[in-house]
Amino acid sequence: MNKPVTMPDVQGSADTRHLAIDKVGIKDIKYPVRIKERAGGDQHTIANFNMYVNLPHNFKGTHMSRFVEILNENEHEITLQSFKEMLTEMIERLEADSGHIEMNFPYFVRKSAPVSGVKSLLDYNVTFLGDIIGNGSPSITLKIVIPVMSLCPCSKKISDYGAHNQRSHVTITAKTNGFLWVEDIIDVVEQQASCELYGLLKRPDEKYVTEYAYDHPKFVEDMVRDIATQLNGENRISSYVVESENFESIHNHSAYAMIKKQ
Repeated sequence: MNKPVTMPDVQGSADTRHLAIDKVGIKDIKYPVRIKERAGGDQHTIANFNMYVNLPHNFKGTHMSRFVEILNENEHEITLQSFKEMLTEMIERLEADSGHIEMNFPYFVRKSAPVSGVKSLLDYNVTFLGDIIGNGSPSITLKIVIPVMSLCPCSKKISDYGAHNQRSHVTITAKTNGFLWVEDIIDVVEQQASCELYGLLKRPDEKYVTEYAYDHPKFVEDMVRDIATQLNGENRISSYVVESENFESIHNHSAYAMIKKQ
């Protein structure tokens, strides 16, 4: 029987340059994950991960394989809570004081058209951001890009008929202090838009969303103010950034507004 071979731990050897590294780890690794849905199901998707820890000045390197091991053990189901636990596990496994994880993935919501009821999927870009600094508590930030429709109040006011509208991207970056579903944020934004978007519309639905947007005109300034007002009443969110970019249909530039609450 062959004796096990002892491998030298080069990464764990001493370094004499006396320079600590702020972030070291793996970047841009794609991994299949299952995300827990508010409706109770699991959604299979592909996430892109960046995972880093700090490295004290006296260590030559970190153990890169341990980052992938952590992903292997957490693919079964991920929520904001389990993401926080994964961040803590990474710090302990890598024997670090600070750590950072970014997890970006497409998230799909099944929606029913407003008149016909026909069902379709709409995708949202979601990012979980987790930080632990100096052996502190995990800090989790949720970032979601939500596409909606906006209709210009000025165009409606000055035109004899019609008004220009556009597709808008509202980006919410929220630091959470309680359990929060991705859909909770999506609901807030879509309720404050001129109209929400759908993956599939029949002609009666198209008539509905066009007229609904016309009855709910919003400047880009209105969008961020109305959304921020709703987020101010959400005690599970401690701070946020609300951004809205309107891809103007009558200009070759975007309109943009942002509100921040620290």
